[in-house]
Amino acid sequence: MKRFEGYSVLVTGSARGIGAAIARRLASEGARVLIADVDAECAAKTAGEIPGADSFRCDVADRESVEAAVAYAVRRFGALDVLVNNAFSCGTDTPRFEDEPDDTWHRDLDICLTGAFRCARAALPHLAAGGRGAIVNIGSVNGEQDFGNHAYSAAKAGLASLTRTLAGDAAPRGVRVNQVTPGTIRTRAWEGRDAALETLSRLYPLGRVGEPEDIAAAVAFLASRDAAWITGTTLRVDGGLLAVNTGFQQALAAEAAEQDDDR
Repeated sequence: MKRFEGYSVLVTGSARGIGAAIARRLASEGARVLIADVDAECAAKTAGEIPGADSFRCDVADRESVEAAVAYAVRRFGALDVLVNNAFSCGTDTPRFEDEPDDTWHRDLDICLTGAFRCARAALPHLAAGGRGAIVNIGSVNGEQDFGNHAYSAAKAGLASLTRTLAGDAAPRGVRVNQVTPGTIRTRAWEGRDAALETLSRLYPLGRVGEPEDIAAAVAFLASRDAAWITGTTLRVDGGLLAVNTGFQQALAAEAAEQDDDR
């Protein structure tokens, strides 16, 4: 039997990229998936490519829109078992921190952090009702280390905290809450920037940047009963980036090589 046979899943920000890969992976294991995305046309196209999937326009920055999406999933599938909070916003940093506008700061936090809060709040009663509920938040290495993007990084750090506190609140109701923390993933945001990805790949101990399917596999594990005794945790799917300072090691190796050449 497939791990998600009979499950109903809602994935935000799933019209493309990581979210679409998550939707495809869970559907391939038997889930009925709602593609929830602010881009209704792209969401419908993606849903049409996934057996058993449906789509719904959802803006996680709007409470009514979120509640409508959750209600639609329950009505369409008869229940809701898994919520994946994947929708995000990442504004561009200004050259100087003090020039960062309020609207960039507010939007990144509203989508990445408060959006996940809105979705969890709306979904939690339904997730608890089924007895096998799970929430998987999509974080970022930016929430743990400085890679730029102040607002986005602060939002993802907050999401990691929300994952832990919500896990404690939801556990008595049988709902598990965990987070997947990706490193650099090859998505549409990197189109036309192959040289940059090649440079970044050398900083990853495993020698490459990630693919959307890498994140989808981790989400499938945490959402499944294979992770039945796991809650409140963050699973890094980052090619070893946060564990090993490859750039530092490369700099030391280069310096040592220069010294050998001078001898």
